[in-house]
Order: sequence, then structure tokens, then C-alpha cells
Amino acid sequence: MNIYVGNLSYNVTEDALRAMFEKFGGVNSAKLITDRDTGHSKGFGFVEMETNADGHKAIENLNGSDSDGRALKVNVAKPREQGRGGNRGRFGGGGRNRY
Repeated sequence: MNIYVGNLSYNVTEDALRAMFEKFGGVNSAKLITDRDTGHSKGFGFVEMETNADGHKAIENLNGSDSDGRALKVNVAKPREQGRGGNRGRFGGGGRNRY
């Protein structure tokens, strides 16, 4: 199960994120999302749990909990929408007709 974790402290490491979720079961991966230019955390990430049961247990226990003075937002990650983000062409027009 893939889980979204938001409102993280900018000081949290991937190891700390993994440890936070390992209390509730097996963790396949823990990934912080970082700014492409600076490498600094954007304050959210994703954790993949081995089973859905472990994932739901982690969500129930961690959503709204305090981490470094911040209330975590933890829920099932939504799949990426096709055609969103990324390369929008040279001028970033997003396919709209200017004229």
C-alpha cells in the first residue's frame, strides 16, 4: 500500500520517516520529496507498506499525530494522473490556444 505523508518537518530524513512507519509493519520504501534545484525537503513524502493491513494501521495511528510540532497528514496515496505536471513545452502553455 502506498501512503502519502504530508506536513512533515523539513528536518525529517528518509530514515526517520521509515522508522516512524516500521512500528506498524514492514516498509518496502520511504521517499521524501525534495526540491529539484536545492535538494531541500518539500515537507511531504511517500511510504510503501508491505501489506494493506499494515498501511491502514499506520494511517489510523499517525494521521493527525504530532511530529516535531506539526500535525501529520497521512492517507492512502492517490495514483498520479496521466498527462499532469512535467514537461509542458517550451512556453508552458499546457495545450491552450492563445488566440
